[in-house]
Amino acid sequence: MIINKIKNNIILTAFICAAVIISGSLFVNYGMAKSARTNIIAADINQSEPKSYIKWMEFNVRLSTLQKALKYDIDSYKTETPLNWIELISYAAAKNWGNLKEEKKVNKYIDDLVKKLKNGQTIEELTENNQNMRLYPYYYETFYSVLNGFVGEYELVENGGSAKQYGLKVFSPIAKGYGYSHYDDFGNSRSYGYRRRHLGNDLLGSTGTPVVAVEDGYIEALGWNQYGGWRIGIRSHDKRRYYYYAHLRKGHPFAAGLKEGDTVQAGDVIGYLGMTGYSSKENTNNITIPHLHFGLQVIFDEVQKDGINQIWVDVYNIVNLLEKNRMPVVKNAEGTDYVRARDINNIVTD
Repeated sequence: MIINKIKNNIILTAFICAAVIISGSLFVNYGMAKSARTNIIAADINQSEPKSYIKWMEFNVRLSTLQKALKYDIDSYKTETPLNWIELISYAAAKNWGNLKEEKKVNKYIDDLVKKLKNGQTIEELTENNQNMRLYPYYYETFYSVLNGFVGEYELVENGGSAKQYGLKVFSPIAKGYGYSHYDDFGNSRSYGYRRRHLGNDLLGSTGTPVVAVEDGYIEALGWNQYGGWRIGIRSHDKRRYYYYAHLRKGHPFAAGLKEGDTVQAGDVIGYLGMTGYSSKENTNNITIPHLHFGLQVIFDEVQKDGINQIWVDVYNIVNLLEKNRMPVVKNAEGTDYVRARDINNIVTD
């Protein structure tokens, strides 16, 4: 029995060390205080001095877990115990050693955590100096990088009035009222040009369907790409997320006047679904089925943006989560383009 305990401790230690090496993270002390964790997360990712950063992660949070954590967060707004959905998910991930496929088990961990927090315990008390929670800061940083800014206060401007609300302030990439279908095709094989993995989610729809900016940000890329056809790349303001919208419509791919460097708001119409790409000749339809390729790259350091350590995450469950938060659109005054039908003023509280 003693030998087995020693053997188990060795395996546990090896797993934790491997996770630290893979992440390349600075978390030497896994029981760091929240302030220290926040400093690392908020660090300027453009700084030039040598530093460690996460080089690999996967986003395997299931839809039911996202929905449960999100509901707890929204329902606790302005209560005595406000809950943070990223903390809830990160805790459950650390508790179950990263296995988020076991939805019932993971969701129960979230329920149990909420009870403890409502009984007066803090997330720091539950994760610091706890050997079983040593990976909590790693999961928090990775999930924070994917989900930061998705939830918070915003002002809805509609019918000449405005009202402050709290909840999701990001939108589905497909405008409200337009049909689409999709399945989890992340990692599937692609062969055009060279054999590679599919690093996004294909949303199959009708040519001309308005495509919407998921999050506030600025246009980092806009134009033709041999693989993606007419495409747009939008970077979040915190620079952690790069959204990639590809295979836009031939002839009229982008919203009028849009150009690199422009700032966009979540919910803005940025382009139109099509089937361009797979050609070195510009404005060519070589895709057989109209669809939007929607991808999300997570960036912990600028060298990852176009380098060999790129991190693209599976957005399938994010798309499903945003299905009920779609922006309605209307024709502009000239009748040439679609524009958002509602204004949302983002309230930054970080």
